[in-house]
Amino acid sequence: MSDLGDFTDFDDGDAADAGDADDETPPARTDQTVDESAAADGDGFESLDVEPAGTDSGLGVLSAANGLRISERDDECVLRAYVTAQNRSAVRIGKYLLVPYPDGERLFCRICSLEYAQEFRADDATEIHARRAMRQEGIDEQDFKFIAELEPVAVLYSDDGELKRRMTDRVPKPETVVREATDKSEIKTGLKIPEDGVFLGHLSVGGEKVQTSAEPPTIDYRLKDDYSEGDPLVFRHTLVAGGTGSGKTHSSKNVLRQYLGRTYEMSDGRSPELAVVQFDPQDEYAQMHDDNPAMTDEFARRCEREGVACGGYDDTIAFVPKVAGTDYNVSHHRAEQVEFTIPFSLVHQNPWLIAGSSLNDNQYGALVNTFLPRFKRQYGREATYDQFLSFLDDPALKEELHEAGDVHEATFDAVKRRVRGFGAVFDQDAVPITDQVSQLVRAGGLTVIPTYHITDSRTASTVVLAVSSLLIDQKLSNDPRYDRIKETPLVLGMDEAHNFLTDADSVQAGKVIGKFTEAAKQGRKERLGLYLITQDPQDIADPVFKQINTTMVLNLGDEDAISAVNIPKNLESKVPYMEKGQRVVYSPDNSEPVELIGLSTCVTRHGRD
Repeated sequence: MSDLGDFTDFDDGDAADAGDADDETPPARTDQTVDESAAADGDGFESLDVEPAGTDSGLGVLSAANGLRISERDDECVLRAYVTAQNRSAVRIGKYLLVPYPDGERLFCRICSLEYAQEFRADDATEIHARRAMRQEGIDEQDFKFIAELEPVAVLYSDDGELKRRMTDRVPKPETVVREATDKSEIKTGLKIPEDGVFLGHLSVGGEKVQTSAEPPTIDYRLKDDYSEGDPLVFRHTLVAGGTGSGKTHSSKNVLRQYLGRTYEMSDGRSPELAVVQFDPQDEYAQMHDDNPAMTDEFARRCEREGVACGGYDDTIAFVPKVAGTDYNVSHHRAEQVEFTIPFSLVHQNPWLIAGSSLNDNQYGALVNTFLPRFKRQYGREATYDQFLSFLDDPALKEELHEAGDVHEATFDAVKRRVRGFGAVFDQDAVPITDQVSQLVRAGGLTVIPTYHITDSRTASTVVLAVSSLLIDQKLSNDPRYDRIKETPLVLGMDEAHNFLTDADSVQAGKVIGKFTEAAKQGRKERLGLYLITQDPQDIADPVFKQINTTMVLNLGDEDAISAVNIPKNLESKVPYMEKGQRVVYSPDNSEPVELIGLSTCVTRHGRD
C-alpha cells in the first residue's frame, strides 16, 4: 500500500510552472486581502460573532431528541442532557446534578452514563480521518455531541422554609439548564443523609471527595443515631466486608471510636453510655486505648470542627482468655490486661460448646438430655470439665444407660470421644468470666478479647462463642442472672465473623446461627447491636445476613463475595477498583446507596511500628 504522505502539503506543479514563466503576474489575494479590500470599498459583509450573548450557567441543557420520560420503572426513564463543550472535561459518571422545574422545585439526579455522538453525518472510520486525527493535537468538541444520561433520585422542594425530598413524580421541561449540585444541604437532602449521627466518612464520586461551596467543602456522611425515626441504626446491625489490605480494621476502629461515649435510652428510662465488646483475632483493637502518634494537630482540629471523636480511649481493657500452653505478652498497646477463664458451667446453658462439628443429632441428644443433666445432679453446677471426663469414663454408667435403653453403647463411646480436646479452654488458672461481668461490660467502656495468642482454631472458636453466648443469652433473657449485661446498651463486634457464623450442616453451626439470628432480630428491643467484620461475606449464614441493615463494602476482588453483599449494580462494579479506605455504604433506612472515603488517618493508634 502506498504512503499517502501529508496530503495537506499538496503542490500544484502546473500552477508553479506558470508562476515561474510570468514573473509579472500579481500574487493571488488571500481571504484576508479580499476582506480588507471589500471593507475599504464598502461592498463587503460584516463579520458576525457566533457566540451567543450573555453568560453561560450550568453544564448544559436537557435534550428531548430521544424524548423525556420519568417512569416508576427505572429502566423506562429517559433523561438526557447535552453538555456544552467547555464543561465536558469536568463531567464524571456518578456526579450529582440538579434540574429545576418552573415552580422552583428541583429534580436531584446523578449521571449514570456518558456518550459522544456525531454532530454531523460523517464516517470517521477511514484511513484519511485516522491519519488526520493522529497528526492533530485534539478534536474540535463542537463537531460532536456529548450526552449525559441521568438517573433521577428525588424531587427537592421547600416546605415552610425546610428543604425536603420526595419520590420523582414529574418530568422536567426540555432545554432546562442542568447544573452541578454544589450545595451541601441540597446534596444531603437529595441522598437522604442525616445531618447528625455517627460519622462514617466523606461523600465521594469515583474516588474523589464531593466538593461544595460550604466550609468545610466536603460532605460528611453520618449514620442515624437518634429515636426521631425509629431505633438508632447501631442496634440494627452493621457488616463491614473487605479483602486483605482494604482497610477494614482501620475503618472499624474509626467507626467504633465514634460510638464510645454515646448514650442510648433503655426501656426503663435510663440513658447509659454504650458498651463495646470486640473479639479480636489479630490483636489490633486494644490499641484504641492509645493516641495515634501519626496524628497531626491540624488533623485533630479538623476532626473537632466536624464533630469527629479522635484520640485514644482511656476506658479500654484487654480481656485475655487464659488458655493452657499459651502466653499473652505484648508491647504494642498500653491497655489494661485482665485474664479470665471459661467455666465449664457455661456448657449447661450451651451444650453445643463441646459438641464440635462432628456430633450428629442422636449423639447431641444424648449429650443434652442424658449426660449433662445427670452430671449436674451428681457433681453440682460448678463442677469442672475434668470431672465431666471422669464421669464419662465410668464403665458402670455406660452399662447402666445401655441396659436401660437410654443411650446405646456405640453412641456413648462416640460422645465420649468427641467431647474431649477442650481441656485447654475450661477452668484454667484465672478468674472465671462469669465472676468478672461488671468489668467485661461497662457503660462507656471498650472491652477487647484477643485470640491471636491461641494457635488452635477450635480452642479460639470455643472461647469466642462461649463469651458471645453469655452476652446474648443475658441480653435476651427475661430473667437474667447478670443485670449488668441486660441493663447496658451493647455492641458486640466480631472480626473474621465468617469463621463463626458459617451456615454448615452440623449441630454446633446450627445452634450458633440460631442464637445470633435471634440476637439480630431482637437487637432493637434489647439495645444489642452486632458489628460483623469479614473478608468472606458469602460465608455468613443467610438468616444472620438478612438482619443486617448497614453494609460497608471496601475493596473486594472475589466475584462471589461482591455478589453476596447485595449492593446496587452501579456501585458493585466499582468495588474491585477501590483504593484503601474507599467504600460503598448501603443502608436503606439511612440514605441512598453512596460511595465514601474514610479518614486517611486512624483516630486511635493503628499498626505496629
